[in-house]
Amino acid sequence: MFDFFRRHTRVLQFILLLLIVPSFVVFGIQGYDQFSEGKDEVAKVDGQAITRAEWDQAHRNQVERLRTQMPNADVKLLDTPEVRQRVLDDLIRQRVLFAAARDLHLTPTDDRLKRLFETDPQFANLRNPDGTVRKELLAAQGMNSQIFAARLGQDMALNQVLSGVGGTAVVPEAVARTAVDAFYQRRDVRVQTFAAKDYLAKADASDAELQAYYDDPKHAARLQAPESVSFEYLVLDLATVARSLSVAEDDLRKYYSENASRYEQPQERRARHILIKVDAGAPADAKAKAKARAETLLAEARKNPAGFADLARAQSEDPGSAKQGGDLDWFVRGAMVKPFEDAAFALKKGEISGVVESDFGFHILQLDDLRGGDKRSFESVRPEIEDEVRKSLAQKRYAEAAEQFSNLAEQEDTLQPVADKLKLTVQRAERFVRGVQAEPGSVLANPKVAEVAFLADNLRSKRNALAVEIGANQLLSLRVTEHQPSRKQALAEVREQVKAGVLQAKAAKAAREEGASKLAQWKTQPAAAGTLPAAVTLSRVKTQNLPRAVVEAVLKAKADALPAWIGVDLGDEGYAVAVIEKVQAADLAEAGSLDKARAQVTQMWAQAESEAYYAALRKRYKAVVLDSAKAVSGDDAAASAPAGASGSTK
Repeated sequence: MFDFFRRHTRVLQFILLLLIVPSFVVFGIQGYDQFSEGKDEVAKVDGQAITRAEWDQAHRNQVERLRTQMPNADVKLLDTPEVRQRVLDDLIRQRVLFAAARDLHLTPTDDRLKRLFETDPQFANLRNPDGTVRKELLAAQGMNSQIFAARLGQDMALNQVLSGVGGTAVVPEAVARTAVDAFYQRRDVRVQTFAAKDYLAKADASDAELQAYYDDPKHAARLQAPESVSFEYLVLDLATVARSLSVAEDDLRKYYSENASRYEQPQERRARHILIKVDAGAPADAKAKAKARAETLLAEARKNPAGFADLARAQSEDPGSAKQGGDLDWFVRGAMVKPFEDAAFALKKGEISGVVESDFGFHILQLDDLRGGDKRSFESVRPEIEDEVRKSLAQKRYAEAAEQFSNLAEQEDTLQPVADKLKLTVQRAERFVRGVQAEPGSVLANPKVAEVAFLADNLRSKRNALAVEIGANQLLSLRVTEHQPSRKQALAEVREQVKAGVLQAKAAKAAREEGASKLAQWKTQPAAAGTLPAAVTLSRVKTQNLPRAVVEAVLKAKADALPAWIGVDLGDEGYAVAVIEKVQAADLAEAGSLDKARAQVTQMWAQAESEAYYAALRKRYKAVVLDSAKAVSGDDAAASAPAGASGSTK
């Protein structure tokens, strides 16, 4: 099928990543029926199973995409129950949409796929001027034209399932105005903050309170000592190889001789000239006349060389230099037209040339001075030459050294024999923690180092790790000497941290109590609130530097009767009391315009309708998350899944 694609073999890699891979984030749809054969089932859609192996593979795919997109990111951030649950949700979504596309007969025709490729701007970089596919990277992705066409068709089919609903959403103007007014509404409010930090001085902590805080499970995470490793490591790079090389004196002198021109300072010349202008395409008689005049001036100049500048001022037709007596200042080779340059660099100081013809006319030159042209001595450039020769030799030697490095690191139990053989220095890292920023420029800042250091095999064996490339012409091998698993620190180790937590909690409690007391008083005795700060106009766009919790609470509060009083718990930061004095309509200038806001509302409306339709499809195709999913994602993840998802039909 799809002959247009079959005739071509490759496509730019970026379209495969940006178009196909995100759509098939979890699996290709081919072989869909095979999924039912898995024994370790974690979910079912339309009677077909999703196995734990498929779930694990989807999770690994997501981790690999993160590595590609953000090389410095800590992939451990994706190894959480919550992330695994989202991966499973994505798997289920793909299955549901596939089932719907199949039943709705949404498979696009070959002609439609061809038309899409030929007209869609997103494929512009993939098309040759004649409309054919650029032959690049498709085979490198392990795909042929049939697979590419099939996946593109599947992608279109899945998109059509929800686009028919989301793409037809219409929001009436009245609804848009209501939504805009609700979101961009402004309120005049006075806010009094009771900051916890203001109550810290009065707070104290007993030993019993410290112990209770330490024992509270909700504080366990912040009291953990992170997993760490100590290791020794070796780095092999070009600079190291270069330092180990010896360069013969004869080789340095040979290099100096072969590159002599690099060590010469370019000669500069300063000349004056008289120009008799004539166009290059002028008739022969005009050129002869101009040349005859130049010959006359040349004879006059040679009679009185000291008066050349005065003669140039009076007779030269070069508007740029005539007023300066024909002076052209200093110039090097390549700065002037060739006939002029050849004549200037052939003259001796004070000498006057013959008549020189160029595209500008006829010139008479006088050389005023010259400088430069000196050659730097071998001794003065020896360090520079030695550095260049060493680098050149190191490039040739590095491949051999890298092979030795890799083989020795694998064969030896420690790094010292490797260091002795290759004249390297064993370095050490103590209490290295994953994700902690190392000193800029250090090899320890490279994310691959942490990846190798925390590999289970390397932690267990305490042997040399396999050499890994951490940069261009840069290899590293390490050996873990000590591994400290993550642990809860003893109270004595974190006593000050625990004390700070207890004091902060007590200060926040005191702030809340006083804030709540003031709120109750001011509600019944508004006159007592005269010390509140001046009113400010608050909106979701102009937050007046107030905490986000205060902004949201003020804008969500009922304002049927004004003034309206509310209290806002700021957690460890304290408490806030706000009184809403006036409600103002939305400022469309903040929204951009009603049309722009309406477009945003329409987009959100479309998304809501699409999700509602998807929920209905989940129910139709009996999408079920089985209890066995908890064994992998964790009970917390399963508990946080949408209501009724675990072991029920959605």
